[in-house]
Amino acid sequence: MTITLAIVDDQPLMRFGLRSLFETDDDFEVIGEAGNGLEALGLVERLNPDVVLMDIQMPELDGVKTTARLHELGSASRVLILTTFDTENYVLDGIRARDKGYLLKDVRSQELFDVVRRVAAGEVFIQPIVVSKYLHLLTTRQQELEHLSPRELETLRLLAKGLSNKQIARGLGISESTVKNHVKSVLSKMQVKNRTEAALNAGKWTGE
Repeated sequence: MTITLAIVDDQPLMRFGLRSLFETDDDFEVIGEAGNGLEALGLVERLNPDVVLMDIQMPELDGVKTTARLHELGSASRVLILTTFDTENYVLDGIRARDKGYLLKDVRSQELFDVVRRVAAGEVFIQPIVVSKYLHLLTTRQQELEHLSPRELETLRLLAKGLSNKQIARGLGISESTVKNHVKSVLSKMQVKNRTEAALNAGKWTGE
């Protein structure tokens, strides 16, 4: 059964190369191309390919956000991230976007064919080197999250009482800009979006 593909990459030469590669195998048919994420959304909705080969860094809408948007829209197409970028943040964001595969572009053609077949069949495949980076990032971030500095804990306690940055600065005897930095760090370590969420979860961190 032929696997239909869409290639999403902002580099025309890369799209041409991938199309030419998959045309050498009768198991695949490239039915569409897009040069950015916004184009990809319309393309996938229109053609409904089995697998979307998705680059990460693109204009208009990057590959991670495009993948997340396709998931939100209920697309049945499976996304395989295919990129030159293997930095930890890209890996984490890609996996959080619920892609079905993650490969670096230096992969060999036969391995690429095999992974596309597996993704089309419903498997989730992440290249081992990418898995290693992902696990390293999770471990590192968890270690960072386990600790708030004494001053950050003080800031969180006052924040949880509903005090403003100016009031916290006055209470701790520090500048308001320093308080802003502490609050930003607290929100990041707690992995919350705003002061309200931080206040609601303060007890878990302060033991109060």
